[in-house]
Amino acid sequence: MRLAIMGSGGVGGYFGARLAEAGHDVTFIARGEHLAALQRDGLTVSSIEGDAHLSEVKATDDPSRVGTVDAVIVAVKSWQVAEAAKAIRPMIGPDTFVVPLENGVEAAETLSAVLGNAHVLDGLCGILAWREAPGHIKHAGVSPFVRFGERDNRHSKRAERLKAAFDQARGVTAEIPDDIQVAVWSKFLFICAMSGIGSVTRAPIGVSRTLPETRALIEQILAEIAAVARARGVALPEDAASRAIRFIDALPAESTASMQRDIVAGLPSELEAQNGAVVRLGREAGVATPVNAMIHAALLPQERAARGG
Repeated sequence: MRLAIMGSGGVGGYFGARLAEAGHDVTFIARGEHLAALQRDGLTVSSIEGDAHLSEVKATDDPSRVGTVDAVIVAVKSWQVAEAAKAIRPMIGPDTFVVPLENGVEAAETLSAVLGNAHVLDGLCGILAWREAPGHIKHAGVSPFVRFGERDNRHSKRAERLKAAFDQARGVTAEIPDDIQVAVWSKFLFICAMSGIGSVTRAPIGVSRTLPETRALIEQILAEIAAVARARGVALPEDAASRAIRFIDALPAESTASMQRDIVAGLPSELEAQNGAVVRLGREAGVATPVNAMIHAALLPQERAARGG
């Protein structure tokens, strides 16, 4: 397949590298020092699933120079999705489809508003990875997986084609769920809880999940998210929250969420797409979300400062 990776940090860099390693035609959209390193030295992945070095990769900061592709994987921060949608327009042909792998539950809707419903699938991923240095991706936890599908859950050849591409790659498990919304919200459960608790405590998950006081907050965050999902018609299984806490318990003790790392570094974060979204979507659905509201309010002053507000 001919693929473009919009956002080449921990998520896009890892999955794009694995697809390129498997022989697919992959172009990385990147910028700054990271782009310069990709063009000069290629891409290095240090991974618990096996290291990789691609001595030559296609990389650019100008999507208009790439041409039409079969699929675009969007792996930017959630608050960058609207801007990314506009930037990738030159790569969209009649049959091109776009798959978001963002944290949160609104990326597909944001992409559809710009590119049209026909071009957009929904998706998610699981991986603990980051850009270690320009041209170098570090994967330190979670067996990487991607899940994607048509937003109305119909079977499609294009989704199967992308799954086949991922099936050829090592270090990735790909799945087309029966219900993509259930899959997206199930992932949102644990990442939003992990992001929220980590951002207010500034502690790794091994500490937050062990202290009774913070573990109780995690459980309340999960309960609120599940209630919002069900109120919005998402058919979450009854044990969705308990599955999420089991996933959190299985993470390496030193794990931190990307939102937490951004907040600690004083950078703009995904606060509005995570705990902020729970509050906003809960309000729309008539569901109270007091713990998520507390976390959102507590972090909002720093978020405004990081954005120059």
